[in-house]
Amino acid sequence: MTLVNKLRETLKEALKQQDKTQTSTLRLLLSEIKNAEIAQRKPLDDNKILDVISMEVRRHRESIEAFKQGNRNDLVAQEEAELNILTAYLPEQMNREEIMAASRQTIEATQAKGIRDKGKVMSQLMPQLKGKADGKEVSEIVLQLLASE
Repeated sequence: MTLVNKLRETLKEALKQQDKTQTSTLRLLLSEIKNAEIAQRKPLDDNKILDVISMEVRRHRESIEAFKQGNRNDLVAQEEAELNILTAYLPEQMNREEIMAASRQTIEATQAKGIRDKGKVMSQLMPQLKGKADGKEVSEIVLQLLASE
């Protein structure tokens, strides 16, 4: 079963159970997937769908931070509930130690010698970690490792 079919089946179940949060979140996600398909003029494969889900997760995390700064706890709770629904469709996230190990391997493989080689390392590393780790965290770890070189 493809990821989009799994999303549609989950949406049907949410509609039957009258789960408004899950229904609205999945409808929005399916809409974003459809928009991406229209932009690319072809159906998306599961990897591209994971990109769309990751983008939505990133948006929700940014919204949570903004709402926390604005002291809007009601909206923070709503965004966190939607974020939990979305993260269920992403692969298991890597912890910091796993990201550091993968970063070290890539740094050694690319023979990066300093901060100026960050782009070379990131271009090799991010395809490996796609959907498994937040790009911002990966970038911070790579910078930290390259600075200590």
